[in-house]
Amino acid sequence: MLGRVNHIAIAVPDLAAAVASYRDTLGAAVSQPQALPAHGVTVVFVELPNTKVELLEPLGEASPIAAFLEKNPSGGMHHICYEVADILAARDRLTASGARVLGNGEPKIGAHGKPVLFLHPKDFFGTLIELEQV
Repeated sequence: MLGRVNHIAIAVPDLAAAVASYRDTLGAAVSQPQALPAHGVTVVFVELPNTKVELLEPLGEASPIAAFLEKNPSGGMHHICYEVADILAARDRLTASGARVLGNGEPKIGAHGKPVLFLHPKDFFGTLIELEQV
């Protein structure tokens, strides 16, 4: 069911500082910031040869990233995103196995313009998992 790792997401308290660090210190190619109001975040992608790193900053006070940063003020790994061929088939298989899909269970459009779902971290050893249909 799982394909390749699409990205690792890191929540950051200051997106501009994180971009500067990845771009200027590590020499990485970094995308322009993209606001995603439906997800409550602003994101940039650090492009790597084999995957991406997504840097997340809260967009508004109701952002789930704001709550994460309250517990982790310096930031930290937020989630890992795996690719799947059919997100609805993946969702149905996972829920039949007892995994919990966050939200209402219906995919939202993610930063890449493709359907995404998030799986409850308590079902996956403390790791929030995002599935993205490719």
